[in-house]
Amino acid sequence: MKPLSLLIEILIILGVIIKNIEAERHNKKQKGRNVTTQVSVNEVKQFLSHILERRKLLKVIYQRENALVKRKIQRKLRIKGIQNKDLSKRNKNYLRRQAKKNFTDEGDQLFKTGIKILQQSKSQKQKAEAYVFFAKAADMGNLKAMEKMADALLFGNFGMQNITAAIQLYESLAKEGSYKAQNALGFLSSYGIGMEYNQAKALIYYTFGSAGGSMMSQMILGYRYLSGINVLQNCEVALNHYKKVADYIADKLEKSESIPVEKVRLTERPENLSSNSEILDWDIYQYYKFLAERGDVQIQVSLGQLHLIGRKGLDQDYDKALYYFLKAAKAGSANAMAFIGKMYLEGNAAAPQNNATAFKYFSMAASKGNAIGLHGLGLLYFYGKGVPVNYAEALKYFQKAAEKGWPNAQFQLGFMYYSGSGVWKDYKLAFKYFYLASQSGQPLAIYYLAEMYATGTGVLRSCRTAVELYKGVCELGHWAEKFLTAYFAYKDGDIDSSLVQYALLAEMGYEVAQSNSAFILESKKVKILEKDKMYPMALLLWNRAAIQGNAFARVKIGDYHYYGYGTKKDYQTAATHYSIAADKYHSAQAMFNLAYMYEHGLGIAKDIHLARRLYDMAAQTSPDAQIPVFFALMKLETVHLLQDILFFNLTMLWKWVKLDNALGPSWDLFVIGLIVAVLIFLLRNHYW
Repeated sequence: MKPLSLLIEILIILGVIIKNIEAERHNKKQKGRNVTTQVSVNEVKQFLSHILERRKLLKVIYQRENALVKRKIQRKLRIKGIQNKDLSKRNKNYLRRQAKKNFTDEGDQLFKTGIKILQQSKSQKQKAEAYVFFAKAADMGNLKAMEKMADALLFGNFGMQNITAAIQLYESLAKEGSYKAQNALGFLSSYGIGMEYNQAKALIYYTFGSAGGSMMSQMILGYRYLSGINVLQNCEVALNHYKKVADYIADKLEKSESIPVEKVRLTERPENLSSNSEILDWDIYQYYKFLAERGDVQIQVSLGQLHLIGRKGLDQDYDKALYYFLKAAKAGSANAMAFIGKMYLEGNAAAPQNNATAFKYFSMAASKGNAIGLHGLGLLYFYGKGVPVNYAEALKYFQKAAEKGWPNAQFQLGFMYYSGSGVWKDYKLAFKYFYLASQSGQPLAIYYLAEMYATGTGVLRSCRTAVELYKGVCELGHWAEKFLTAYFAYKDGDIDSSLVQYALLAEMGYEVAQSNSAFILESKKVKILEKDKMYPMALLLWNRAAIQGNAFARVKIGDYHYYGYGTKKDYQTAATHYSIAADKYHSAQAMFNLAYMYEHGLGIAKDIHLARRLYDMAAQTSPDAQIPVFFALMKLETVHLLQDILFFNLTMLWKWVKLDNALGPSWDLFVIGLIVAVLIFLLRNHYW
């Protein structure tokens, strides 16, 4: 088990990280997030020696226990007078089995302890403690712990990224039938990270992973068959893969286990990235807390919602959520009352499940005409929680809430008509309400729309539409949490860790992750890939993002062909991509680039008038383009004027030479006399 020894040596410094993690913080913005700690070599050596001594002590204890067990067995056998030549062999086998069982049980217990700590953790310190338990359990051969540690090595949890060690662990796990390891090896093969770049091998790994039950492998295969990546494009096969994942996600959503997703685009300007709307800045959060304590009801409700589901980079904290909701409810906020009712209906550590309390708060909110409260009462009557099942009452409350535009109520109405719960089945009405709810992003409504399109229920069957809808549901899986960890790793300067996480999401078909991965690759700050592979891989990812409708990615493809990054220079292909971005997405950058190409005749016929038009369109489309367009037009007009002057001078010189030869040196006097005669003739006719 060489991988395990390497694993322990690499990850053992987690213990030191736990000791130091609270001592060093970069600034207030990083408080409670992605705190990395530098560990001195002496401290690592001390901790390693401590662990080694502890392991030696445990070994001695195991030997003593085994010796005692052996003596007891031999005493019993002597009393019974059993004589057998194979006695010693049987004893040894028994001892081995007993030791192995004890070893396995201890590994399982350590793993469960780590999982418990990880689930309850609210800080990096607690998470680091969990991984110490995983490391010990992995050393005892626990496969699930080994998977956790391999992931930590691959994704660089706590700054401990080691691709080589991760691959060794994954290969060992793959031999044991681990579908997670199969998926990871497929991912690494598809990018050539630490392994040979081999798409055929990646496809095999993904196939085995999906067969073993990996939802991520299913999703990757679904995306590959949808887009025709190294396989023949096949919508029906893609539908089959995506449906399995969507069923899994929908089951989670129906149990109120929804997972929020924050997708930050690294292609944003640096000043926007530092205060991205998807992530709540620490200083702003402190300001909101101040306003909430001062009695700002709207802020109280907003903070309660953020803590309730863990949005904007904040940890999920039911106690804080209930605290803010109660403050707002006392001030008369109907939304706060409704959310308190929701918390008691679903039940959590801060608000244990209580139907009577949920009914009370929902009724208070509904009396104020609140849509969330009306929907909550509808749920109580629909499922019979604390009240008898009453579909008529449920329908009434759902309709009232739906009329106010609450998407969850629209979904519930759609579900009632779809399933025939308390009403006659009506697929047209079901489709109507599912569609209305889906416009607000209600995930279960999107799922049922996909079901209808996949089976042709109430609508004309459309495989492509069903797949696109299923894909949207699949992207709500727990794996999307990597968007946050990848973003924080990028902000902390851990580029390799950020790239690996974004690249995995990109492989699963997330368009934002594809553009983010390409953006990181073209910066050439990555150390886990060879430099000559970065531009070709970035071009591949920009292309996948462009196919999914990313205008910026389409412009980037044009740039790569124009400058010859990762491919040969091809002005014609560059112009084609710029034209698509300009015509389809109205990209000001694409218009400007295309205008330049028309101005100079690069890859397309030179056309000054069309160049002027495209420059003007770029300035009209984006205010940011006005200054570059102004200078570009000045240059164009100046060059054009100089060309006209030069052309005019040459033309006039040629004409003068020709007239001198034909009419003599006094031809100009003849022309003046002719002009005077014409003027006299016109004046006489005018007076007449």
